[in-house]
Amino acid sequence: MAGGQERILKRRIASVQSTKKITRAMELIAGSRIVKAQQAVHAAVPYSEHITEVVRDLGATGGGVASPLLTPRPEIRRVAHVVIAADRGQCGAYNSSVIRAAEGSMNEQAELGRDYALIVVGRKAESFFRYRNFNIDHAFTGFSDKPSYEDARAIGQVVTADFLAEKFDMVELIYTRFVSAGSQEVVRRPLVPLEREIMAGGDGKPAESEAGTVGASYEFEPAPEAILDALLPRYVEARIFAALLNAAASEHSSRQRAMKAATDNAEELIISLTRIMNRARQDSITTEIMEIVSGAEALQSGGVSRGDVFDTPMSLGDPQ
Repeated sequence: MAGGQERILKRRIASVQSTKKITRAMELIAGSRIVKAQQAVHAAVPYSEHITEVVRDLGATGGGVASPLLTPRPEIRRVAHVVIAADRGQCGAYNSSVIRAAEGSMNEQAELGRDYALIVVGRKAESFFRYRNFNIDHAFTGFSDKPSYEDARAIGQVVTADFLAEKFDMVELIYTRFVSAGSQEVVRRPLVPLEREIMAGGDGKPAESEAGTVGASYEFEPAPEAILDALLPRYVEARIFAALLNAAASEHSSRQRAMKAATDNAEELIISLTRIMNRARQDSITTEIMEIVSGAEALQSGGVSRGDVFDTPMSLGDPQ
């Protein structure tokens, strides 16, 4: 019995050790990718800041009043939610946090009597909403861990085209913002229409201004309206690209922490199983020793020595 239990424990320890090697490797891979993803986030900041500044200056001229991407709809009947999650799991609560925020946003809009539209990024978000019979307008997958600007352009073109076609009246962007390797937060940002308060800070942040500062005056050729018509879709793409980069960095960081926790738990489980196996082995040895000692004591207490047992003749019965 003890030998069988020991074999079972040995197989389980070997299985946990194999799992530990896998989680450790995934932790190291995620750690190496965080650096590249963080560099991509920082590299995209200058472009985002400059295009925000240009759009803000154009909007200040009054030329953006007639642009449909800048004009709020008088009545909001349908709200689109761009939900950015991951293509893979094993990253802790990363996917569930984004999906939970999207569900909360849709519930809030439903209480106001507004319908929803879903534009999901990542297989995890797509599978979640499809399994629960949500209507998904568009789905984009296969690039969550390493997005490119072309991916952001494809999403931006769909969002802009459907908004201009009045399929929905407002678009909200839901993703995880990368703060640092140890801190990420799920955010909800209005995407279109691009209100001037949003454009002022870029990514929904308030603009920094100094009291008494006079803005620069520009002359535009062609007219500001024509420039805005060409530039505003690029601004939407830049906002989506920044969100994709933040989401990718957050995904790698969440996966690194999750795999580190899994590796630590595997190490603790190995130690615990090893102690149980050693205890079972000691119990088996102790039991065998006790059986030998008990047998010897039984022989001595009966007054019969081992020699007497073997020297006693055996009766084979009376001869015929």
